[in-house]
Formats: sequence, structure tokens, C-alpha cells
Amino acid sequence: METVLFYIAAGIALTSTVLVISRTNASHALIYLIVSLLAIAVIFYLLGAPFAAALEIVIYAGAIMVLFLFVVMMLNFGPSQTAQERRWLEPRMWIGPVILTLVLFFEMLYVLAGTSVVTTGEAVTAKEVGVKLFGPYLLGVELAGFLLLAALVGTWHLGRRYMGSRREEGD
Repeated sequence: METVLFYIAAGIALTSTVLVISRTNASHALIYLIVSLLAIAVIFYLLGAPFAAALEIVIYAGAIMVLFLFVVMMLNFGPSQTAQERRWLEPRMWIGPVILTLVLFFEMLYVLAGTSVVTTGEAVTAKEVGVKLFGPYLLGVELAGFLLLAALVGTWHLGRRYMGSRREEGD
């Protein structure tokens, strides 16, 4: 049965990823990206990596998506864009993400309700991940932190320049 659940989650991940690429609206693409990341978390859980599944949800579907939404909100194009966004956010636009998310939700409930996931590997604890990240890979973690900080500062400067040019135009 786990094989069937794996293929359902994989199908949802592939479908929603294709929808991420094909959407022209950034908000809709972000919603499908969240569904895709949740499906990948289900796959991690089914493969016997519950910690990786939790990290997938907390870090990617949570923190990174908030950052993406912040950037989308920062690049707001004014009243005409808001009106167009309202037209695009009609309830019929939510049908696809809701169906895919409900399938993943019921699949996760089924898995948690009593099926046992059989794996051949060992479970990795949060402490072991922390020891590895802040031991031999400390330099990589610090470089990733500096890269994210540089991206944040660059985004702030670009956004400030963009908003300054919009004020001069009188929008």
C-alpha cells in the first residue's frame, strides 16, 4: 500500500510542479509550489525520513514561501494590478490546489492512522543533523547564511530604487 501512496504523492508533486511552471500569475505559482513541497514531504515520510519531511514543511513550505510572498507583495504594481489579481483569485482558481492538497491530507491521515512504513535505513535525529551541520559543514552553513543575507540586502535596495522611481512618476 505504501507504494500506491508513494506514486500518488509523486503524481501530485509532478502535476503541481508543472502547474508552477505554467502559471503566469506569481501568487498562483506560489500556491502550487507549496502543494509540490508538501507532496515531497509526504514522499520523504513514506521513505522513512520523518525528520526530512518535517524540515521540508517548516523550512521550504513555511519560511521560504513567506519570503517569496514578501517579494511578490513588494513588487505590487498598483490598483490596476490589484483589480486583475482579484479577478484571478476567484474561487474557481482554487479548485486545483485544494483538490491536490486534500488528496495529500487524506493520504497523510491514512499513513498516520496505523500503517507502518517499512524502511531499510536508520532514522536520523535532529541532534545528528545539527552535529553534522555545525561540525564538518560549518563553513557551508555560514556561507549559505551570508548568501541569503546578501540576497535580502540586494532585494531591499532594488525594491527601494523601484519604489523611488514610482514615486517620481506620480503613480
